[in-house]
Amino acid sequence: MERYTVSILRRLSDPVTRRPLPVEISGLTADSRAVKPGYLFAALPGVKSDGRSFIGQAIRNGAAAILAPSGTVLENAPAHVSLVESAEPRRAFALMAAAFYARQPETIVAVTGTSGKTSTVQFARQIWQHLGRQAAALGTIGIVAPGFERYGSLTTPDPVDLHADLSMLVERGVTHVAMEASSHGLDQFRLDGVKIKAAAFTNFSHDHLDYHLDFDAYLAAKMRLFQSLVEDGGTVVLNTDIPEYEPLLAASSSRGLGILGYGRSPRLDPDHDLTLASQTPLADGQILGLTVRGRAYQTRLKLMGEFQAMNVLAALGLVIATGEDPEAAIGALAHLTGVPGRAQHVATAPNGAQVYVDYAHKPGALETVLSALRPHVQGRMVLVFGCGGDRDRGKRPLMGEIAMRLADVTYVTDDNPRTEQPEAIRAEILKTAPAAIEIGGRAEAIHAAVRELKTGDMLIVAGKGHEHGQIIGDTVKPFDDAEVARAAVAALK
Repeated sequence: MERYTVSILRRLSDPVTRRPLPVEISGLTADSRAVKPGYLFAALPGVKSDGRSFIGQAIRNGAAAILAPSGTVLENAPAHVSLVESAEPRRAFALMAAAFYARQPETIVAVTGTSGKTSTVQFARQIWQHLGRQAAALGTIGIVAPGFERYGSLTTPDPVDLHADLSMLVERGVTHVAMEASSHGLDQFRLDGVKIKAAAFTNFSHDHLDYHLDFDAYLAAKMRLFQSLVEDGGTVVLNTDIPEYEPLLAASSSRGLGILGYGRSPRLDPDHDLTLASQTPLADGQILGLTVRGRAYQTRLKLMGEFQAMNVLAALGLVIATGEDPEAAIGALAHLTGVPGRAQHVATAPNGAQVYVDYAHKPGALETVLSALRPHVQGRMVLVFGCGGDRDRGKRPLMGEIAMRLADVTYVTDDNPRTEQPEAIRAEILKTAPAAIEIGGRAEAIHAAVRELKTGDMLIVAGKGHEHGQIIGDTVKPFDDAEVARAAVAALK
C-alpha cells in the first residue's frame, strides 16, 4: 500500500482544497463509524442519507480530511481538519482509493449487462487458469482466486474495498482479473480508477428501474464502461444479437477502441467476430459449432442452455482481446464448469426428474433460462419463483406473464420480501399468473413441487441462486435453494 500523501491528492484534477492538506492520510472510508485517526472521510450524498450529516461524527473519530460536494462548509471544525470539495465527490473518492492502494493486476477486464455477468467473469477466470495464468473473478458471489475464496454481497464493491481487494490479489500473485460492473457501480463511479483493458456487454432487459427510473438512464449507466472506463487502446466485446449493439458500437468506435463482436449474427468482418454457428442440446450439456476469426471449431460444453453458450463466447472474447491464442483458449472450453446458482443442477429425483437452481430474479433472466433449458426437457417444465420486496415492482407482473407462457406448472412463492408484505408481492405476480399455485413459504413450495415431479420433468427454482439467506423484514435467515431442493428429493427416497 502506498502512503496517501499530499502529492497524490494534488494529482487529481477535480477536487478543490479549501483548507491546508495533512501531510499524510492513513486510510479512507465513506462510513463515519469506520473512521480512525488520520483518515479521510468521504461525505457522499446517498439515496437514503447524506454523508455530510455525519461529518461531525467522523471528525470526533479522528478524521484528518473531509471529501465533500462543492459548496460544503465545515462548521466548528478544528483547524487541522482539511476540506476537499469536488463537483463529483464519488468519482474523486474512487480515484483517491486507486491512488491510495496503487497496485492492480496487470490485466483487468469488466463485464456489464442485465444478466450473465457472474457466469461470464467466472468462465474468463477458468479459461485463463487452464492457460496457466494466475486468475481471479470478482463479483456477485465474491472473490474466487487460486487458493482463496470469499463470499460477497455486492456486484461491484465500494471503491475502497475494491481497490484493497485488487491490491491484495496482486500480493497473492494474481495477474488476471475478470470483474462484474453493475449499473449501480458504474453510475456511482465505483470503477473509476480501475485500469480496464477490455470490457464486454452481455444483454439488456428490465431491471433496477426503481433506481434508474427509466431504460435510458439504465442504459446510460452501463454505457459509461465503454465511453469512459476502458483504457485507451483497449477492446470491447459486444453482443451482436441485441438492439443495443449499434449504440455500443458507436460509443466504442468514437474512442478508437478495438471491437470484437460475438453472437449468432456477425456484424463485422467474419475474420473478426466470434460466431455461434450451431448449438446442439444434450442431456448433460451441448455441442457448439463456432467460427472464430474466420476459422471453424467444434467443442462440447458441460453446461446447459444457449444463454450459457453466449456467456462462454463473451468470456472467450475477453480472453482473446487480452492477448491469448484463440485456438488454445477454445481448447479450454470443454473444461468449463458451471457457476453456483446459475442453471446449476442440484438433484435428480428417484424417477429421473431433474432439479436446477438459477439466480434469475428479473424478467429477461427468467425468460432466458426457461427458454434455454426447454430443449433439455422431455416432460414438463416446473417453475418455483417469487419476487423481492423493496425493489422494482414493475417486473412482478412481467415475470408472472413469462412464467405462464414458458413453464408448464408454476408455483409462486416468496423470494426476499424484506419489509414488504409477502402476500402483497405474490398478489402482484398472480395478476398475470392466475393459474399458478400459490404457496407462501419458499421451502414448502420447493417440497411441494418436488413431490409432484414425474419422469422426464425438470424443476427450476429461480430467483435466489447462490444466496445462503432469505431477507425477511430486516433479518437475514439461513436459506439455500440448493440445500432445500436436495432435502426435498431425499425425502422422496
